[in-house]
Amino acid sequence: MNCIVGLERHCLDLVVAAPIHTYILGAASQETTRFFPSADGCELADNITYLGRRGVFSGASGLQIAYVSGREGRLDPTPAHCFSPEDLHQLVEPLINNNQFRGVDILLTSQWPRGVWQYANSPEVNTKLCGAGSISQLAYKLKPRYHFAAVEGVHYERRPYRNHVVLQENTQHVSRFIALATVNNPEKRKYLYAFNIIPMKSMESSELVKQPQDVTENPYRKMVGENTLSDPTVQEPASQFFFDLGKKQRGGGRGQGGRGRKRPSDGDGQNQGQPWDPDRQSQRPPFDLDGPKQPRRPPQPSGPCWFCLASPQVEKHLVISIGTHCYLALAKGSLTPQHVLVLPIGHYQSVVELSSEVVKELDRYKMAVRTFYKSKGQRCVLFERNYHSQHLQIQAVPVPEDKCTTEDIKEAFMLQAQDQNMQLMEIPEYTDLEQIAPPGTPYFYVELDSGEKLFYRIQRNFPLQFGREVLASESVLNIPERADWRGCKQTPEEEESLSKQLRDDFQPYDFALED
Repeated sequence: MNCIVGLERHCLDLVVAAPIHTYILGAASQETTRFFPSADGCELADNITYLGRRGVFSGASGLQIAYVSGREGRLDPTPAHCFSPEDLHQLVEPLINNNQFRGVDILLTSQWPRGVWQYANSPEVNTKLCGAGSISQLAYKLKPRYHFAAVEGVHYERRPYRNHVVLQENTQHVSRFIALATVNNPEKRKYLYAFNIIPMKSMESSELVKQPQDVTENPYRKMVGENTLSDPTVQEPASQFFFDLGKKQRGGGRGQGGRGRKRPSDGDGQNQGQPWDPDRQSQRPPFDLDGPKQPRRPPQPSGPCWFCLASPQVEKHLVISIGTHCYLALAKGSLTPQHVLVLPIGHYQSVVELSSEVVKELDRYKMAVRTFYKSKGQRCVLFERNYHSQHLQIQAVPVPEDKCTTEDIKEAFMLQAQDQNMQLMEIPEYTDLEQIAPPGTPYFYVELDSGEKLFYRIQRNFPLQFGREVLASESVLNIPERADWRGCKQTPEEEESLSKQLRDDFQPYDFALED
């Protein structure tokens, strides 16, 4: 079936007729309500039909189009140019209560879904103000193959996202979000979208669920679970400190002699994250099918922790860089002189337990380390072992490019896993680890410089030095004698000298010096 979608966000001028059947959404502002005489939809002119405030349009071919006109209503009664929570419930319930429901072919909304850009390319809009949380939940429930919106007046085509959890649910079709610009805009941004679509009900399941190479994680899954784009109530422990890493590190000078300056807790003032709806911070989103969830706090260590930055057990001379939520340190008994750890400042056991703010900075450190290694002609291998460990450690190990290829490194992990009766699985590039390994799941995880990711759900008797053993093997770094960190210990003076050198080398890539 051929479709042309064009969503105009400004008022209708005098229209006599259209050359083809044209269906439009309704008013998105009070000023334009006068052009739409009925909330139930009507014919405005020859071949031009206003669909109504909300509903489902089914074509003769079986194509199913769900639609919601206007903006999210926050007043009671709901203004004519807005939709209410009841509108959304009445749209969703009959569809999802059908046992045969797999999703809709097309979803049309005036507003963008909030957070649609998560895991994907960024749009040219102010993401702090753009979109409605209720539209995000609507898209999550209806699983549209195509979702179109327009009121922001810019063109944005997001990478497709999946509607299932990898390795836990049966494969489902992907969704695509496309925002269209204003008609005849001076920047000549795209305001029409033409495409062919076969109705979902007419497609073979194997064809429907094919996954494109650039598919990402679902941007709404975590939001629907937590009711926020990021949980603003999650805070790091208040007892965090800066340490003297040189004159430029966080304003600390060498004259401080290494004495700590207490870091304000993340709950103070401007460092908190943004709630779901900036205008209604203490309220849940108006369209909430799952109910509110309690905010998560990072667990506290049951005993002394060698990696909590505020802990007296931390060997602070190994610290390379300190950010707001994470820090970088030389690995104890390092495989190579530039083998480092990326760690959260607060006490978290694994990546899947981190709040979104911590994940964001963790990713910045990973990218900085990759860039640092690349400048020296090295590949970056990252791995995490969430097993017999109480504090998250991302190991970052450089491998010289002339030693082996990325494919060689991947094969080394696969073969060594097979030798020990373990099955490492390759997972899609844009997969969210939290969807594969819920908190509390023991696992081993590898990221290669190609973007490829390997995952193993640990059963029992996992070799604690597995990651080091693979990288130290003859096929990679060829330093098998350094596979166990305990055999690579150095004196505190040697460690401090190595840390200082690495701190100086990393300084051009250290974003923490600029923030």
